[in-house]
Amino acid sequence: MESNPMKSFLFLLLFSFLLSSAGFGQSVIKETLPIQSTILGKEVQYSIYLPDGYDRTNRIYPVLYLLHGYGDDETGWTQFGEVEHIADKAIADGTATPMIIAMPDGGVTWYLNTFDGKVKYEDFFIKEFIPHIDKTYRTRASKQYRAIAGLSMGGYGSLLQATKHPDMFSSCSALSSGVFTDDEIASASDNVWSMLSSLYGKKELTGKNRLTPHYQENSIISIVNNGNAEALSKVRYYLDCGDKDFLIKGNMALHAAMIDKKIPHEFRVREGVHSWSYWRSALPEVLKFASVSFHQQ
Repeated sequence: MESNPMKSFLFLLLFSFLLSSAGFGQSVIKETLPIQSTILGKEVQYSIYLPDGYDRTNRIYPVLYLLHGYGDDETGWTQFGEVEHIADKAIADGTATPMIIAMPDGGVTWYLNTFDGKVKYEDFFIKEFIPHIDKTYRTRASKQYRAIAGLSMGGYGSLLQATKHPDMFSSCSALSSGVFTDDEIASASDNVWSMLSSLYGKKELTGKNRLTPHYQENSIISIVNNGNAEALSKVRYYLDCGDKDFLIKGNMALHAAMIDKKIPHEFRVREGVHSWSYWRSALPEVLKFASVSFHQQ
């Protein structure tokens, strides 16, 4: 019996629709999953994006660690950043490779170890969180297949982790990152310093006394200025900040420091402010930038 091409096409179309309706062939977002941290002495939540195909194959995937900003939590990128929709589209378009996206709750830690040793988030992230993701999910657990990115406080956090641990990440994308110049810290209002004093030094410090050794050790600009350029250049950097963002001055200073140290990087200044609409528009480029590093050269 001779087959009818039109009937075959309609059958395949209907079958694809039924699979989609049944929930097959789709990515998955899981929010607020727990990990017990010995270093922090508490349970920490995280969200995870698993790409289409994760549940149907034994494929192993690269991982993007995506950090939220001040005042958000592990659901920031999933709820406001529309990470699932944006990642699905980028992967379907072929501009991004299928990847796992891990989004931990950073609270208001700025993702670092505080000066008094009371909160050691940097240690948690490197020594507990990344190993937990590699153990729990099918990841490619090596530098080439591990990227980090974030916005605002998370942009600072991504730069902090990448510059202090350049052997851990292939790329770092920092959006509207919370990078400040020394002058901005010294002249900051008491309200701003009270937000940062638990990280770098005591609340009563004023002026240049705020530029403590711990601050210098964790200032991205100082890390670049005083660091080993060859080691720092092991990571590919992507910086993006809106032209009307209140953090633009620190981002431009970081760009200048990287030029002076001859650290390769991409720097973008687009029209925009410190907002989710800006970060959502940046995320496709972040996924594309990370994917370039994931691909074998």
